[in-house]
Amino acid sequence: MTADSKPGAALDAARRTADLTALGDRPEVDVLVIGGGVTGTGVALDAAARGLRTLLVEREDLAFGTSRWSSKLVHGGLRYLASGRVGIAHESAVERGILLRTTAPHLVRPLPQLVPLLPGVSTAQSSLIRAGFAAGDALRIAARTRAATLPRSRRVAAAEALRLAPTVRRDGLRGGLQAWDGQLVDDARLVVALARTAAAAGATVLTRVAAVSATGDSAQLRDTVTGETLRVSARAVVNATGVWAGEVDHSIELRPSRGTHLVFDAAAFGGLSAALTVPVPGSISRFVFALPAAHGRVYLGLTDEDAPGPIPDEPQPTEAEVGFLLDTINTALREPLTRNDIRGRFAGLRPLLKTAEDSTADISREHAVLTAPDGLITVVGGKLTTYRQMAQDAVDAAIAQAGLPAAACRTTALPLVGAVTGAARDRIDAPPVLIERYGREASHIVSAWLSDPALAEPVAPGIDVTAAEFDFAITHEGAHTVADLLDRRTRIGLVPTDRAAATPAAEAALARHTTIGT
Repeated sequence: MTADSKPGAALDAARRTADLTALGDRPEVDVLVIGGGVTGTGVALDAAARGLRTLLVEREDLAFGTSRWSSKLVHGGLRYLASGRVGIAHESAVERGILLRTTAPHLVRPLPQLVPLLPGVSTAQSSLIRAGFAAGDALRIAARTRAATLPRSRRVAAAEALRLAPTVRRDGLRGGLQAWDGQLVDDARLVVALARTAAAAGATVLTRVAAVSATGDSAQLRDTVTGETLRVSARAVVNATGVWAGEVDHSIELRPSRGTHLVFDAAAFGGLSAALTVPVPGSISRFVFALPAAHGRVYLGLTDEDAPGPIPDEPQPTEAEVGFLLDTINTALREPLTRNDIRGRFAGLRPLLKTAEDSTADISREHAVLTAPDGLITVVGGKLTTYRQMAQDAVDAAIAQAGLPAAACRTTALPLVGAVTGAARDRIDAPPVLIERYGREASHIVSAWLSDPALAEPVAPGIDVTAAEFDFAITHEGAHTVADLLDRRTRIGLVPTDRAAATPAAEAALARHTTIGT
C-alpha cells in the first residue's frame, strides 16, 4: 500500500482537532520536533518511520520559512567541490539521486543547465567551467546516478544554445556548455509531502502550534488559534527551526545570508527550457541563474548577502540586489530586462552557522547537529538538497542520547506521498501539469473535476490552478487560510497581481470546508 492511499496521509481541520485532543489526553512522546520546514518534516518522517511516537509542531504553516524561498534546485554540490569540500559535494550528489529515483520522482525533474559562451566568457574561464562540469559528472557517477537520469555534460553548438535559451545574445555566441541537475516543481510542495508521509507513518503534525519554551525533555506549547496551552514531555526534543534556531536555543549563533530571486513571465525569456547560467563579471565562481518555473514563470537568482539583525517572517529583497541580478543577466541577453518586466520578487534567509571571518558566500553549507547542556538537540545549517541526511543525523543523535529503542533509518528507500515513476506514471489519466504537482494523487483532482465541472475552472483567468486543487489542499494538505492556499500549497502569491485575482477563489474554497477559523 502506498502512502497516498492511506487515510493517515490526509491532513485537515478535523484531524488537527482530534490530534490536539489526543495529545492533551496523552502528552508524552518519544520525539518532539519543533519546526515545519524541510528539515523538521524530514526529522518527523525519519523518527516516525523508525517506530517512534513523534510530534511535530509549527507555529505558522508548513514551509512558512526558508523552505519556500529556495531556488527550487536539487543540485549535486558542484560549487562545494570547486572549493575543496569533497564530503558535502558527494553528500549532495547522493541525496539528489535519492530524491530523483525514490523519494519524490514526481516532484523532481532533470534540468539542463546552460552557460552561453559569449565574448565576456574568456577561453580560460570556459575551460574552468568545463572542468567543473566534468567534475560534476564524476560526482554523479560516484553517487550512482545513471546517465539516463542525468546525462553527462557536453559542449553544444550555438543553434542548440539558442533553442534552450532563445533570448541569449547571438553576436559572438560560440555555443554553450551544458550540464544537468535536478529541479523541484516546488519546494513548499516537497515539505507538504514530507509532512503528510510522516503523518501516514504515525506522526502527529500540528501547525499553528508554537513552542513557547523548550528543553531537552519537554516543551510548553500554545495553540495560536485558541490560545490554549499544553505541556508536552518528550524523551528527545529536536529544534529544527532554521534561522529561528537561536530563539529556541539561545546558545546557537547564526549568521543568516539572504538569497534573493526575481519572478518574470516565461515570455520574457522566450520559452526558456534550461537553467540559463551567467557568470558574475569579475568572478570565476559565482553565477546567476534564470530558471524555468511552474505557472509559466521564470525565477532569476541568486544573491548571497549578509542579513544581520532580527529575523523577519518574510525577508525582502533590496534594490541593490535587484539591480545586481538584472545587470548580471543582461550581459547575456539580446534585449535587456528592466524593472518593469519584474512580476514578483522573494528572498529567503539561509541558516548558516556563524564563523569568524568568512563572507556568507564562503561559509560552508555543511549541517551540524548540536546538543545543549539540557539535552535539547538542534539541527542547523545545510541546504534543501541534503535535508534527508540532516534528518537522519538528528534522529540518530536523539536515539543515542535518550536511549530510544528504534529501527534503522528507512528514508533512503521510502517514497513520499504521491511518488510515482516509469510506466505507472504513464498510466495516470491526468494532465502532465497535475502529475508534476501531485504525482499518483493527480487522479484525485481529475475525479473532483468529473464530479463537479465547476471545480475544473481556473481560480483566476490565466492561472493554471483549478478550484479542485484548492479543495484538495484543504482536505488533504493541511491548508487552513487564504495565505496557505496562495503562498504555499500553490505559488500563485509570488506575483502580487495573480494573488489578488485568485483570492476570491481561495476564500470560496475555505467557505466550502470546515477550517480552524484563522
